[in-house]
Amino acid sequence: MNIVLFCVVLHTYSTGWCQKSEPLAGTGDEPLFRGADQYDFSIVLPAAGRECFWHFAHQSGHFYFSYEIQWVTGIGKERQVTASVHSPNGFLLGTSQDYRGQINFQTRQTGFYQICISNFHNHFGSMQIFLDFGVVYDGFGFEDVKQQQEQEKKIVNDTLDAIKESTFKLHNYVFHMWRYYNFARMRKGADYYLVLSNYNYVNWWSLCQSLVIVLAGVLQLYFLKRLFHTKTVTDSNKPRC
Repeated sequence: MNIVLFCVVLHTYSTGWCQKSEPLAGTGDEPLFRGADQYDFSIVLPAAGRECFWHFAHQSGHFYFSYEIQWVTGIGKERQVTASVHSPNGFLLGTSQDYRGQINFQTRQTGFYQICISNFHNHFGSMQIFLDFGVVYDGFGFEDVKQQQEQEKKIVNDTLDAIKESTFKLHNYVFHMWRYYNFARMRKGADYYLVLSNYNYVNWWSLCQSLVIVLAGVLQLYFLKRLFHTKTVTDSNKPRC
């Protein structure tokens, strides 16, 4: 039986930690168990924090990575994050510096691709970020392109293989539809936190303005009364010229 993935915390950075999902070998002649090809979850980055993940991918695959900031705390509330993806050899494949972004590319080698998220722009508050990344392959398994072409020539008139190919294509289309739906859900979450923040801001600002208006009215009434203040005239206390 295959043992599961997401094992080791490799090493600790000064401002964040990293996770690695590694394929483990099963018993017997069974192939490597790579785990899931896609992940979507949220993380909370502290002020000036950094966190990295490793995702295993074979060559000739389509690697995608999407992120969006959902909420930010702190004084400045800088809604900007730095995201980057590196190849197994350490080369930079893509970067993005915004509150929302995507990085897509074709995998040209088999290995672990590094995904890093940095909160260096916000030194006084944390933020929650929604991540969605994975890899999708065009074809059956991870065979060579030539072997796939030869196999397709042999099964042109095979009804079962034609149904299998159609089913795989349909599964691939559904997977891409799920990706776009997940990205829309990610944007909806960010919009919800933005509306909630604006709602609290408007309430507190309206309360402060109401207090200032009431205080200004009280002060005006007080000074107007002092302008019309007169002393009581008696026989012993009369005004003098």
